Amino acid sequence: MELTIRVPELVRALQRVQGIVEKKTTMPILANALIKSKGKDKITVSATDLEIGLTGDYDATVVKSGAMTLGAKALYDIVRSLPEDVVTLKQGANQWVEISCGKVKYRVVGMSADSFPTLPSFEQVPFFALEPRIFKEMIEKTLYAVSTDETRYNLTGVYCEQVQGSPGLRMVATDGHRLSVIERPTQEPPAMKEGVIIPRKGLVELRKLLEEGKEGGRLGFIENSAVFEKDGITLTMRLVDGRFPDYQQVIPTTSTRRVRVNKDRLSAALKRTSLLSPDKAQGVRLDIASGTMALTANNPDLGEAREELEVEYDNEALKIGFNFRYLMDVLAVLGEEQVELELTDELSPGVIRGVGGEGYRAVIMPMRI
Repeated sequence: MELTIRVPELVRALQRVQGIVEKKTTMPILANALIKSKGKDKITVSATDLEIGLTGDYDATVVKSGAMTLGAKALYDIVRSLPEDVVTLKQGANQWVEISCGKVKYRVVGMSADSFPTLPSFEQVPFFALEPRIFKEMIEKTLYAVSTDETRYNLTGVYCEQVQGSPGLRMVATDGHRLSVIERPTQEPPAMKEGVIIPRKGLVELRKLLEEGKEGGRLGFIENSAVFEKDGITLTMRLVDGRFPDYQQVIPTTSTRRVRVNKDRLSAALKRTSLLSPDKAQGVRLDIASGTMALTANNPDLGEAREELEVEYDNEALKIGFNFRYLMDVLAVLGEEQVELELTDELSPGVIRGVGGEGYRAVIMPMRI
């Protein structure tokens, strides 16, 4: 195989697959990107970790058709350092590939394209259109709450389901200590019969593709996979095979206490107070009274931190503890200037939402402090 391609085009192709290729794997081929000719003026660049696969079409001049695989990270590092605008890749004997750009030449060893896993392909996928800005927001407001505990496999992704009674999509994530739920209208009803769990890694890669431009894409669910298409790019993600818990039981339906506070001031106060929070517990106590909220953290080895904030609150006094990182994660994704904490007592979950922002809630379990 031999091809010539603009350096920025190849850099873009290789950059997209960096998060997918497996750096540490018992299958060395999974660390490689597959470069394959597609006619005389296009190539496809693909990568997979057997759970997630990405394929994209790119403009190139194909001198000799064929396929090659090269280490994705090493090739990316080489190509983005090249001094000229055009690079030539020429495959020789025993999978060696010569990379030429001006006076710069590399010889790198590849692996046979025959050993590269076959990427899944589906026909007649029931797609529905996505508005990039909205779907990117939905991913950002749920991804932080996904569990990193691989033993709780059904919590290692974001649950997606159609909103009943209207064309809309709901996304939910939880790690057992906190929960995030958001729903947004869609241009057309999501083509899904029942809820599915999209893996965390797949959503991270999908978010990157959504950030690339304003052009819309489309998403579909078929068999045990989610498929996203946009501008010659196809991302396939194997769905998490598990049953998502009944999250509706966790969300408080009634709250007797409501606290309103400036988001930025609360976030800054949490950062300062948490400097003396115990490393393992990461707890901060909120002492809420009429018009004020005091944040307190105590570390037996270091001392105590306390800061008071002005808030809108006119109910009975309440003391409640939370993991400060959970609070800060929620505040980081809220775009509203004011936030509202909905509380019941020191043992019940708290709900956080942006004032004026509809369709999003975060639920956090309290801590004993």
